[in-house]
Amino acid sequence: MDKPKKRSEALIYHQEPQPGKIKIVPTKPYATQRDLALAYSPGVAEPCLEIAANVDDAYKYTAKGNLVAVITNGTAVLGLGDIGPEASKPVMEGKSLLFKIFADIDGVDIELDTKDVDKFIETVKTIAPTFGGINLEDIKAPEAFEIETRLKEELDIPVMHDDQHGTAIISAAALLNALEIANKKIDEIRIVVSGAGAAAISCTRLYKAFGAKDENIVMLDSKGVIRKDRINLSEEKAEFATARTIDTLEEAMKDADVFIGLSKANIVSGDMLTTMGNNPIVFAMANPDPEIDYKIACGTRSDLIMATGRSDYPNQVNNVLGFPFIFRGALDVRATKINEAMKMAAVKAIAALAKEPVPEQVNIAYGKTRLTFGKDYIIPKPFDPRLISEIPPAVAKAAIDSGVAKAPISDWEAYKEHLLQRLGSDNKTVRLLHDRARAGSKKIVFAEAEQLDVLKAAQIVYEEGIAIPILLGNKTAILELKEELEFDAEVLILDPQNKDTLEKRNEYATKYWESRKRSGVTLYGARINMKRRNYFGSMMVMQGDADGMISGYSRAYPTVVKPVFEVLGRAANVKKVSTVNIMTTDRGPIFLADTSININPNAEELAEIAQMTANVASTFGFEPVMALLSYANFGSSTHPNASKVREAVKILHEKNPELIVDGEVQIDFALNREFHQDKFPFSKLAGKKVNILIFPNLESANITYKLLKELNKADSIGPIMVGLRKAVHILQLGASVDEMVNMAAVASIDAQEREKRKLAKLGYT
Repeated sequence: MDKPKKRSEALIYHQEPQPGKIKIVPTKPYATQRDLALAYSPGVAEPCLEIAANVDDAYKYTAKGNLVAVITNGTAVLGLGDIGPEASKPVMEGKSLLFKIFADIDGVDIELDTKDVDKFIETVKTIAPTFGGINLEDIKAPEAFEIETRLKEELDIPVMHDDQHGTAIISAAALLNALEIANKKIDEIRIVVSGAGAAAISCTRLYKAFGAKDENIVMLDSKGVIRKDRINLSEEKAEFATARTIDTLEEAMKDADVFIGLSKANIVSGDMLTTMGNNPIVFAMANPDPEIDYKIACGTRSDLIMATGRSDYPNQVNNVLGFPFIFRGALDVRATKINEAMKMAAVKAIAALAKEPVPEQVNIAYGKTRLTFGKDYIIPKPFDPRLISEIPPAVAKAAIDSGVAKAPISDWEAYKEHLLQRLGSDNKTVRLLHDRARAGSKKIVFAEAEQLDVLKAAQIVYEEGIAIPILLGNKTAILELKEELEFDAEVLILDPQNKDTLEKRNEYATKYWESRKRSGVTLYGARINMKRRNYFGSMMVMQGDADGMISGYSRAYPTVVKPVFEVLGRAANVKKVSTVNIMTTDRGPIFLADTSININPNAEELAEIAQMTANVASTFGFEPVMALLSYANFGSSTHPNASKVREAVKILHEKNPELIVDGEVQIDFALNREFHQDKFPFSKLAGKKVNILIFPNLESANITYKLLKELNKADSIGPIMVGLRKAVHILQLGASVDEMVNMAAVASIDAQEREKRKLAKLGYT
């Protein structure tokens, strides 16, 4: 995507459907006059009086304990520099969004119109009673150091300047693990630090806290090596001035063990790498382009261990691994500060997590058979669901042990369970979906490409690397729309009614006729059908000219299903094709089936639908926990509608006893595990978090998923077709651009999985 289009897309994203990225949502009932009387006058007086008597009760009766201020003056915003407080607001809103989705913390952005350090500090101190913590952001050095130091001393709530400490904590965890792999000791290594800003200073201080020696550190700024004989050094730079008589980065790199880059792109050459010691460690963290290109670096030294700030290479040093979870732990014990012990605990927890077996959904997201601790995996991935259950407890324990916690935790297992329940607030499903699709991008047919929204979706899919779109439809219309959208990439456009496709049409028609001639299809009829996009597109997939297809945006579902079924048919050993919708909810993703095809399946068909849905959940890395739904619970009704569900469960238990599935059960019992445990402790679902719901008929499934989508604004991925011979998926009429993009990702992943299974059968891995 070129820069102008990125600019346009970014502006639209921030403007529509309403300006900004965050809003306030009530957490208490407010429907009745009684509710409002409790929320405000006169009922609100009671908690006010309690807090007046004991100020700490603000944590008990208000949102203070989960509220973090994201504060800046806009003097060092990303790579944009001093752009002012108003211009920094989108970044601060973005940081607040990250707090919410990763750790369920409510962030409030505050932009201060002052460059005066004393005024900044006084303002923050004045508003501090509102918040449980202060996240300082994008404040230029050296003022950032003084502001953070003084606020930590003068406030009794956690304060952290993430620009300084976030990168330090994540890179320190990566460094500890890299040193272990390289078989080196931190108190012996020679470190070169390129950059002398807030992040570089904080990183180097933290490395020292873990044992790095001053005499083994060389730091450089824009003028070269920071030496003791240089005049007019700031206090921070003087701390890392070297006595060595060297001036350049090239000289500093000779025999160095570690390079830390927090400066600018392409300042390190391959020749410099060759002069480093054995098993060199290079963290080139300049963004968007590192100090040395990843491929050049790895091509220069085979013994290299490398990390960058980029997500498209292994070992991304990403602050989101740290700050949400550090504040989460600090808030949960009402820590009065974030001290060195807490930061070091976070480092150790992150480093340790990289050595643990990786959850299957993380492996799947990154297209790996198995991520394992080693040169290409020295820090956890940002999507790792264990981050929230491992880092906050480590930080909280360090706060307690170091004496800065006002609300110690006694039941750590219950605390971890509580943290995991917050995980649904960060719905990673879509991000995982897109990342996995990118790992093995496939050719996907967009069967209605002269529709503006369909073409928009194809453009996003192409530009994001999710799939390689093939556009079906009127070529003239598509080219005109492409120009309107500034979609100037060269992609394949095919018009099934154009003479340019005649040869392919005839080839497809013959193949189609051969497979359907005993089902009333004539060769002439086959040729007519091949002028229709859904027949033509399905045959492209069937013959291997494309890997998958999506269609259905502008036509009723049954109209699109018919040609797909006729051309592709069911996969081997499948009796009924069905569909699954993934609903992204506050409790995490829930898989619903069958939402689009089978009107009233019998027990055997229901069992097959359930098994295929379990397979879909497993494909996305989730352990299936499945409830077969009814209006009755466990034999309370003998009506055939309930009995067939009970029989389907029996079939599943017999065929796959390891599968966590039970029913028939009402939906409230299925979703409320405590309720279920209390009433039906004998059930396989007792105490479990259900993530798959199998409905007894199409009516109930379709109504439920559309109700969730419209009333709860839950995103829907689907309907995902299961049981077909190839990766073809049919959209709901009028699907949104985002829904089409997600379905293209599903089709790409589906095609990837089919290819893997095919290779496995042939003996390849």
